[in-house]
This record gives sequence, structure tokens and C-alpha cells, in this order.
Amino acid sequence: MTTGDGSAEQAAAAWRRAARARERARSAEEAAERYEQRAVDSGNDVYAQLALMLRSTASCHRSSARLQEALARSLARWRRGHGTRPKFMTGVAEACGTSSVALTLVDAGHSQLAVAASSEPARAAQDLEFMLGEGPTRDATTGCRTVRASCDTIEQRWPCYGPALTALGIRAVAAVPLDTTGRCFGALAVFDPRPGLVGSRAFADIVGALTRTVLLDPDADPELYGGIDHRDVVQQAAGMVSVYIGRRVDDALALIKARAFTLGVPLETFARGIVAGDLKLTPEGPS
Repeated sequence: MTTGDGSAEQAAAAWRRAARARERARSAEEAAERYEQRAVDSGNDVYAQLALMLRSTASCHRSSARLQEALARSLARWRRGHGTRPKFMTGVAEACGTSSVALTLVDAGHSQLAVAASSEPARAAQDLEFMLGEGPTRDATTGCRTVRASCDTIEQRWPCYGPALTALGIRAVAAVPLDTTGRCFGALAVFDPRPGLVGSRAFADIVGALTRTVLLDPDADPELYGGIDHRDVVQQAAGMVSVYIGRRVDDALALIKARAFTLGVPLETFARGIVAGDLKLTPEGPS
């Protein structure tokens, strides 16, 4: 392992974030206890409701702490020469009892802005949604509701995306919106989730941790600790193709997506070929 890779600093930072999250959980629990006592003393249900909210907040903070601790431990193992460099989303996947999860951030039109995935299949699944414009993440963010599908229902629900997803060996998927104050800004997709995960308290705490602390907390890192991809190379390729074919950038992006899907080439790989000058894209096809 080379020195100066920054992993020790990242691990230390993860431990600090975990400690802060556990302290916030403790504070929320103590406040909940005080409100519960007030509810008993006064008979006022408002205090009981506040206590429930605070206990939910404490659970989210504890879940956030566990995710940060998992990242720190994984970085320590990696520094000792075990496996590949860990991603934050790998810990999220482990917490969900699977190997493949993806977090997607969307704009007001529910188009993908950025994606972070725990595995190649999860990343490929999000690329398929980006190229085809349909899938569980898009449905979850558009409707701001949980979406689930498995086996044959995947292909029935998404005629283009479904067959391509099952071709990756994925047999079930669930996507849960990430929202705050009524605005949905992304979704967490879990591929081949373990039975009983979706709808469980543990899963709700994971989603809450991602929403409240990992992405929106004052100490949050929107880059997911270096693990998020803003699709910069795809956008760069779209700009180049736009100039070359004399069309709008949106048209160029649609053309890139269509060609990559038709050729069965990963979207980013295809875009890198354009940026590197290895191929030129015309309305008729690559050259």
C-alpha cells in the first residue's frame, strides 16, 4: 500500500463523524425521556408525540454512526492490504444485507444529477435508468413513494429497463425516495434486498440517516466522501457532440445515451471515447 493515499485521514474523519452522530443520538434520547415524563405528568399527548419524534431522530443518528464506523473499519482493513478501496455505499449495502445499492440525486425534473453505487451491477443499473429514462429510481422520485418489483413484474413494469436489469442477474429491486420538507431530491435503490428489509425499522433508519445526516446535515459531504459521480465526462461528451452535430446539448445527450445502449457499451466508457477523440458521433452513428 502506498503512503499518502489519504485513507488514514478519511478513516479518522469517519470515526469523528460517528462520534458526533452518537452524541447527537444520546442528546435526542435524553430529550425524549424528558418529554415522556412531561407527558406522564401533564397528560398532554403533544409531549408524547415530541418524544416519539426525538426517538426517531436518535435512531437515525445511531444508524448514521454505524455507517461511518463501517467506512472507517473498511478503510483500516484496506490499508492493511485487504480487498479494494472501500466506498461509503459499500457500508450502506452491508447494512441493507445485500451487495448492490445505489444512491441517486435528481433535479427538479427528476433527471439524474449524480450517482453513487456500491458495486458494478448497481452502477450499471443506474446507467440503464439514465439511458432509458425509466426505472425504479425515476418512479420513486417522481411519485415520492417506495417502489418495489421482482421477477416477471420487473419486465412488465419497465418494458425497456426491466429486461436489461434482469440481464444483469438482478431479480428484485426496491427504491425509496429521499425527501425533506416535501421535496424529493433523490432515491436509494436496493437490488436483490433481503426479505423483510423494506418497511423495517432498520431500513427506515438507514434512509433517514442518509437523508438527515449524510447528505443534509451541517457536517454533511454531498460528495459522499469521494464516492459520488456527477457524470462530468458524459456532460462533456454531450457538449462536444452538440457542437459537432449542430444540435442542442439535450439532443446530443439523448443521442449518446441511445448509441451507448444500442451498442451495449457502458455509458461512461462510450462518453470517454468521445472526449478522447477515439470516435465521433453523428446522427447516423459513431465513426
